[in-house]
Amino acid sequence: MLNEHVAFFRKVLLFIDLVAIVGSFFLTYHLFHDLRSWYPLDHYLWVLPVLITIWLSLLYFFGIYVSFRLKSAREILWIIFKTVVLGFIVFGSIYFLFKITYLSRSFIILIFLLTTFFITSEKIVILLFFKRLRKMGFNFRNILIVGTGDRARHFMRRVNETPEFGLKIVGIVDDDKRMMNKIIEGHKVIGTFANWTDIICNLTIDHIFFFVPRIWLKKIEEPILFCETVGVPVSIAMNFFDLLFTPPKEGEEFGVPLLTFDSTQGKIGQLIFKRFFDIIFSLTSLIIFLPVFILVAVLVKTTSKGPLFFKQERCTLNGRKFHIYKFRTMVADAEQKLEALRQFNEMTGPAFKIKNDPRLTKVGVYLRKFSLDELPQLWNIFIGNMSIVGPRPPLPQEVEKYEYWQMRKLSMRAGLTCLWQVSGRSKITDFNQWMKLDLEYIQLWSLKLDYKIILKTIPVVIFQKGAR
Repeated sequence: MLNEHVAFFRKVLLFIDLVAIVGSFFLTYHLFHDLRSWYPLDHYLWVLPVLITIWLSLLYFFGIYVSFRLKSAREILWIIFKTVVLGFIVFGSIYFLFKITYLSRSFIILIFLLTTFFITSEKIVILLFFKRLRKMGFNFRNILIVGTGDRARHFMRRVNETPEFGLKIVGIVDDDKRMMNKIIEGHKVIGTFANWTDIICNLTIDHIFFFVPRIWLKKIEEPILFCETVGVPVSIAMNFFDLLFTPPKEGEEFGVPLLTFDSTQGKIGQLIFKRFFDIIFSLTSLIIFLPVFILVAVLVKTTSKGPLFFKQERCTLNGRKFHIYKFRTMVADAEQKLEALRQFNEMTGPAFKIKNDPRLTKVGVYLRKFSLDELPQLWNIFIGNMSIVGPRPPLPQEVEKYEYWQMRKLSMRAGLTCLWQVSGRSKITDFNQWMKLDLEYIQLWSLKLDYKIILKTIPVVIFQKGAR
């Protein structure tokens, strides 16, 4: 888990440093070019790869990219200082060795000064940004520890000592009932294998770490298979274990060798790009559709009594609860009238769908047809509760009625549109078929698939296919 994130983050830092070096070179050239008559740019281009090699090699050698989030500002400044001094000596040696007379010393000094300024600035900004996120309680992953032995205790101590890694222990599970409610390294033993399913279903857990003796292998097989079914990643402090279809990934955390069986999407780079696209798309759409927001708001408020927005608790990634927002399309007391309509439910399973719902207002009918009631969810997307594409967010009471295999739907962030949306929508009355479409999306997920679903959503909305 962390290894993939660290490797990707290291590449991002390298890329940012590369941009800083290249930017410093061209900025320096243009500053000197404007002040005096210089040779054409191609006479100086050889300097760029030399600078890139010197800076990135020395930064890497001095360890700037290793455990960056654990470093203090003083450590970062000291590494950059050593890089500048040694790098200047190396480049100066090349300068004097080859007697490059047309390259002024002031040019070299300014390049190093600008590069030092840019790299120092971006490193400190990134460091402060992550520390600020942690203090605000964001970007944490909730983990469950299984086992209370020495390896588990060592791991928990390392987690406690390094909050920068963004891991939060929600509890400990042990097979020994006598360990119940005991506090280990500041964390409580909350259950045993006997109530394993209740723990997983009732807590928000992003990852589970097993620290168990070899003789427990048979005991933990069923819990691991259950985690695979519901879509919770698992890491085991052992060097072997097999599951039916989830390929293991070798790695280590805090010096502990682990095998990870992750049946969810682990394409870190693509997931980050997906989130970046969600932010840009939702923000742009909120601005573009502002006149539509105003028009719909006027229509809703002037044609029926009640609030402008419909606010409801839903579930998203790994069961996290949030409040979804829609333009109100029903009468003010619609929730109170729901029970009387249960007998007309056309959807099998826990979901509720009904044709010609009598609770809809006159304006609400048209808002539903053209999916305009969904527009406020752009705000949910912008703040991170939802994504543009993903399984539709279920109600908590629906999730409580899910079969275990259906809970895998929660292994990906909820979305505004999905395969169900473009595959018939309300025409699909079999809840299991709906769930299978969601699980198919999760299993086959890629940015390309998201792009196809977005394109298919446009005609579905315009021509009101399956809308109610």
